[in-house]
Amino acid sequence: MADVGVRLHSGGERSDRPGYAAGEAAAVQRSGGPADLAGMIDQRLDKRDFQATHWEGTFWEYLRIVEQRPAVVRNAYQRAYDAIMSHGQERYRQFKREQVRYHFFADPFDQGADAIYGLDHALMQLVDFFRSAAEGYGTDRRILLLHGPVGSSKSTIARLLKKGMEAYSRSDEGALYTFSWALDEHCGAGSKEHRYPCPMHEEPLLLVPREARADLMVRLNELYQPAHGGGKLRLVGELDPFCRRIYGDLMRHYGGDWRQVLAHVQVRRVLLSEKDRVGIGTFQPKDEKNQDSTELTGDINYRKIAQFGSDSDPRAFNFDGELNVANRGVCEFIEILKLDVAFLYDLLGASQEHLIKPKKFAQTHIDEIIIGHTNEPEYRRLQNNEMMEAFRDRTIKIDVPYNVRLDDEVRIYQKDFGPQKVRGVHVAPHTLEVAAMWAVLTRLEEPKKAGLTLLQKMKLYNGKAIPGFTEDSIKELKEEASREGMSGISPRYVQDKVSNAMVSREVIEDRTVNPFMIINALESGLAHHSLISDEETRKRYRELLSVVKEEYEDIIKGEVQRAISADEDAIRRLCANYIESVRAYTQKERVKNKYTGKDEEPDERLMRSIEEKIDIPDSRKEDFRQEIMNYIGALALDGKRFEYNTNARLYRALELKLFEDSRDTIKLKNLVSSVVDDETQAKIDVVKQRMIKQFGYNEASATDVLNYVASIFARGDSKAGK
Repeated sequence: MADVGVRLHSGGERSDRPGYAAGEAAAVQRSGGPADLAGMIDQRLDKRDFQATHWEGTFWEYLRIVEQRPAVVRNAYQRAYDAIMSHGQERYRQFKREQVRYHFFADPFDQGADAIYGLDHALMQLVDFFRSAAEGYGTDRRILLLHGPVGSSKSTIARLLKKGMEAYSRSDEGALYTFSWALDEHCGAGSKEHRYPCPMHEEPLLLVPREARADLMVRLNELYQPAHGGGKLRLVGELDPFCRRIYGDLMRHYGGDWRQVLAHVQVRRVLLSEKDRVGIGTFQPKDEKNQDSTELTGDINYRKIAQFGSDSDPRAFNFDGELNVANRGVCEFIEILKLDVAFLYDLLGASQEHLIKPKKFAQTHIDEIIIGHTNEPEYRRLQNNEMMEAFRDRTIKIDVPYNVRLDDEVRIYQKDFGPQKVRGVHVAPHTLEVAAMWAVLTRLEEPKKAGLTLLQKMKLYNGKAIPGFTEDSIKELKEEASREGMSGISPRYVQDKVSNAMVSREVIEDRTVNPFMIINALESGLAHHSLISDEETRKRYRELLSVVKEEYEDIIKGEVQRAISADEDAIRRLCANYIESVRAYTQKERVKNKYTGKDEEPDERLMRSIEEKIDIPDSRKEDFRQEIMNYIGALALDGKRFEYNTNARLYRALELKLFEDSRDTIKLKNLVSSVVDDETQAKIDVVKQRMIKQFGYNEASATDVLNYVASIFARGDSKAGK
C-alpha cells in the first residue's frame, strides 16, 4: 500500500519525503482505495455519448440520416438561430414595449460565468439578425458588427455565441457531419489505408453532382420541419480545392462511376471546437508589419511541394486560415476595424458572396458567420474613411451600450463579489449597489424635464415609481437620450476598484468591506483613470460620487428607522387609512368611522402628518393626492394591485410617520453615548438583530451603521429623504 501512496503523489512522480508514503497510503485507505477514485471518474464519463458524437459511417448511411433528420443539412446561420432558441425565452413588457429575454445569453454552458445582464434590447436585435439570416432574407451576406464602449460585453456576446455553437453541435438536435477520404499515402486510389479529412469540414452532400442537387433539396425540404421559425434548407457552393482535386482524380480513375468514388468517402460527425480549430475561428489584429492575409485563407505547405511537384497543387496547401477552419460555424474578429485594409478586402467577398481566395487557387465557398466588434473611436474613423464605403455597406451594426438599469448593473458585480466568490470577508449591504449606482449615473444624460434629477431618472429606469411620471414619460426620457449608455464608466473600472478595496489592509484586518471604502476607492482612482481625458468629466464623476453618498445615507437612515419601528402590519394599516382618506377627499365624500359607524370628514390631520414627511407643502397637497389616486387607477388598468410599498415616495413617508410615532421607544442619540443603561442597550440589541435578519448585516457592520446614523441624527440632520 505504501507503493500506492508514492505513485499517487503529484500525478505519478515519486516522493522521498520521510513518512510521505505511509501518510498518503492511509489517506487512500480512508477514501476506499484507488478503485473508488477510478470509479468516481467513470461515473462522470458516458461511453455511449462519446460513441454517438464520434459516429462514422458510409456516405449511404449518411443519406439515411439526412432523410430521417434533414436538419443536419442546415447552414451556419440556421444553426446559430436554432442554438439560441433551443434554450428558451421569456417575454415581458417594460415601458410599454415588448421585450424578450433569451436564456442562451445567461450562459447555461458554463454556470453563468459569462452571463449578460440588462442588454435585452441589443440582444433582441442580434437574434433578429440571425433569424433574418436563417430565413435567407439577406443578412446572411453581411458582417455582424458589435459596436459600443469598452467593457460593454461585446467580446462576451461573441464568446457566448462560440460556446453556444460548440455545445449545440454536441446535442442530438445540433448534430452536423463532414467527411474524410480513404486513399493511399500519395492521395491516390491505390488503397484505402490513409485518411485525409476534408480540411474545411464541409457538408457531405456537396459530393452529390450538381445535376442532382436540386431534386435532392426539394425532397429534403418536403421532409424538413424547422424547430424554430421558417427557412428552407439550402445547399450552396462547391467543394474546397483539396476535395475537388481528389474528387476529380477519382472520377477519372473510375471512369465517371460516382458510386465507386463514394466508396472512398467516410462520413463522420463533427464537433465544433475553438480549441481544436474546428468550425470556430478567432482572429486578433497584430502589428501591421507582421500581418499576413494567409492567416485568414491558408498558406503553402513547402514540405509537400517536393512530393506533389507544384505549389499550386491543393495537396501541397494548408487550408488552415481562420476563415477556412471556421467553415460551418463562426469566425470572430477581435477589434475588427484595427485590421489592415488588405484583410478587410478579404472580408468583402467572404460576407457578400461567401467566397474566399486562397493563394493560387480559385475562389472557395465558405458557410460561416462573420462577427466583429469595435469601439466608438475606431467606428468613427471608419465612417470618415471614404475608401471603406464597400465595407460599411456590408456591415450590420448593433449597438451594445453600458447598462442603464441599476439592478442589472448590481448583478454584474454580484457575479464577481457575491457570497459564492468572496469567502472570509463580509460585504456590507449596499456596498455593490453603491458602486453600481455611481457607474449607472455616469452613463445617463441629464434629463430635460424640469424638476427631475439624474438620481430620480435612474430610479425611474430601474422601475421605481415617482408620482407624475408614467411609462409614457419614461419612454420619452429614453427617446430624448438615444445615445445613453454609450459613454460613462466601464464595469471593468468598478470591478478593479472593488477588487483593490477587498484586499486593502483595513479589510484584511476587519474582514468587512463597506460602501464608504468602495466610494473612497472609486474616487481615488479617478485621478489616474486612463480613459478620462478632461478635468471637467473627472469633476462631474466626483460630484456624482457625492450624490451617491447622500443617497446611501438616506438608505441606511431608512433602514435604521424601519428596524426601530419594524412593523409592516402597522405600515399597511397606516397606508390603508391614508388612502381611504385621500379617496374620500378627492371624491368629495365622507369616511365611515369603523368604530362609531358614523360618517366623518377625511382625516386631514393624518394626511398632512404623512405628506409633510416628504416635503409636500400645503399648497400642493391636492395635486399630490390626485396624483396618488391617478397612479392607483393606472395600476388597476394594467391589472396590477396597489400595495403599501408600491409607490416608493409614499412608502418612505409612511415609514417616517411610523418612525416618528415610535421613536420614543429608543433614542438614537443614545447610541453614540458612552454610557447606556441596560434597558436601552437591550432595545439597541433588538434593533441590531432586526438589521442583521432583515437587511443582511453582520454584528460589526450593523453596529457601524447604527453609530453612523446616530451621529447624523445627533448633528440634527433629520432630512426625510427622497
